[in-house]
Amino acid sequence: MFQGSNVALLTPFKNNKLDVDCYIKLIHFHLKNGTNGLVPAGTTGESPTLTHKEHEQVIELCIKEAKGKIPVIAGTGSNSTEEAISLTKHAERAGADGVLIVTPYYNKPTQEGLYQHYKAINDNTSLPIIIYNIPSRCVIDMSVDTMARLFELKNIAGVKDATGDLNRLDETVKKLGNDFIQLTGEDGLAFKFNKRGGVGIISVTANIAPKLCADMQKYSKSKSENEIKKAEEIDKTLQPLHKSLFIESNPAPVKYAASLLKLSLEDVRLPLVKVTDETKKIVKSALQGAKLI
Repeated sequence: MFQGSNVALLTPFKNNKLDVDCYIKLIHFHLKNGTNGLVPAGTTGESPTLTHKEHEQVIELCIKEAKGKIPVIAGTGSNSTEEAISLTKHAERAGADGVLIVTPYYNKPTQEGLYQHYKAINDNTSLPIIIYNIPSRCVIDMSVDTMARLFELKNIAGVKDATGDLNRLDETVKKLGNDFIQLTGEDGLAFKFNKRGGVGIISVTANIAPKLCADMQKYSKSKSENEIKKAEEIDKTLQPLHKSLFIESNPAPVKYAASLLKLSLEDVRLPLVKVTDETKKIVKSALQGAKLI
């Protein structure tokens, strides 16, 4: 259901307000450039600083503009289980195809707490749920055993794995099988992830290089040796860009890159700030290396 290049959509701001016209333009940019799925209101979309109204608005706009052409996986996670349930119910009413639920940050629940958090959300929706496991931001790491327990529930469909550990993918396939959807959250590992059994990515880089990311995903899963080589070549081209977009806290670098491509302004919301001049030079150089500017 969910595979290939799914973009973790940035949320454009103008004068610290949601820039609706720009957001719509971004969605159509992805529809034209081969992106396989849209993920609004995730961390790249600055969900922690969106108001509840804005959070719902960006999801609604995304679903409306996508018009069912490609799946929309709405970011509806929270460290409050009740809030996550509320956001998930809204996404379902709005017509999302699935939801991305981040592990509860700051609270530091146990594995049992993680299980009960996702079970409560599972019991309040009919949408497929993608677990977002990102220990670097949330401090906690969901174990493969906990995922296996969750996969027994009706709506738990897969994981966005941002552990950076390719061995985790192998362990998960071994325990949960190939029906459990495995998407990486690490752009730099996208090619290797797919070679080892993954089916795609939720990508930051796809915000600014959608066609390259989509082509890399498509070719990486091909049975043709020539196409696999194409995927590897694209991956090598994109590696400096992937690295440049994480020199400072995401999404500040990718928003700067988007501004160079005239896709949006570079504005971010506090406590994030615009990137430094040194980072700008590196991002610009990486864009040039990928022949995007």
